Amino acid sequence: MRALKRYIYPAIVLTAFVLLASCTRPAAKESGYAYGADLSWLTEQERDGVIFRDPDGNADECMHLLQGIGMNSVRLRVWVNHTTGWCNLPDMLVKARRADSLGLRLMIDFHYSDFFADPHRQDVPAEWLTWDNPDGNARTYADTISHLTECVYAHTKTVLQALKAEGITPEWVQVGNETRYGTLWPYGRTTDEQYVPVRDGEGWSNYAKFVTAGYEACHEIFPDVIVINHIDNAYMDNVWFYKQLQADGGKWDMIGLSHYPMMGAWSGGIPWQEMNERARRNIIALHEAFGCPIMLSEIGTMEHDPQTSQQVIADVRSKLDTLPYFGGIFYWEPQVFAGWRPQEYIPLGWGAYDMGAFKTETGQPNEALVTLFEH
Repeated sequence: MRALKRYIYPAIVLTAFVLLASCTRPAAKESGYAYGADLSWLTEQERDGVIFRDPDGNADECMHLLQGIGMNSVRLRVWVNHTTGWCNLPDMLVKARRADSLGLRLMIDFHYSDFFADPHRQDVPAEWLTWDNPDGNARTYADTISHLTECVYAHTKTVLQALKAEGITPEWVQVGNETRYGTLWPYGRTTDEQYVPVRDGEGWSNYAKFVTAGYEACHEIFPDVIVINHIDNAYMDNVWFYKQLQADGGKWDMIGLSHYPMMGAWSGGIPWQEMNERARRNIIALHEAFGCPIMLSEIGTMEHDPQTSQQVIADVRSKLDTLPYFGGIFYWEPQVFAGWRPQEYIPLGWGAYDMGAFKTETGQPNEALVTLFEH
């Protein structure tokens, strides 16, 4: 893991921390803590005529009004070549320019796919599956792995070079999205077909190659950028995962986790209070094992229950904000409300995202989001 040297600690804390850690917490442009949101759907919502309102009820551009209640960071995903055009490089640049013009800190989230990459979907981009074969020889499995590794490297560089050409410098880059089970399936898959983790093997080796290719590309374009490895389920013991990734040569500067504490029904009915406490314990364990900073790259609550959502967010922050190596929280797509859904959901028959944090009746930030951004 690349050493990070830009966070400032009080002298006593810093001395103790350096003895324990292999990397130090990165500095922030205005404050060490990221009060963030993933706003990747924003341009599509604007196309659809969605109106956002500030706490006083005035219509405003979404990034600007969220900045007004304390947001200082924006996360934007990048798909390789999605059929609708949303969240591809040109669309990401529109939003990145806007965030940069407001002085907001920026995270770029590479999915390395043409659509969502998550624990149950890590599809190879279609154009990466075909390439020139001038010598006419049959391609081997090793050829495919080398090719995909180069695709990760080249795509990462292309996107970051486009940002650099605009004079935009991201503070963080995620090399993959929720990659607990690997990426670029089946080549970099780290589980069997029943999603049971395989603790070693070819999939892990390939996954580590892909991760490292992205990592090196990031630091080639932006030497000081903080490269994040992102997986889901902050409430789970994740130390073994990073030990395996490290053993296979994977590189990262920061660990990013997803945390959806009100979705305990997906996790055996665990109450949100216990989900938050487990996340706290596991974040501490990760830091003790690897010495790197950690953040919640995604959090979400329930749009239909803003009062409980506010309690959930307040509890998360009370448990994590005191950890000196905790880098902050990004709410995933808080600006979704009133049943809006993106174009690609319609042919799939998917319903609307129901964990936004705007009020359905007024289009204003709800109590949970205000609490998240308080500082």
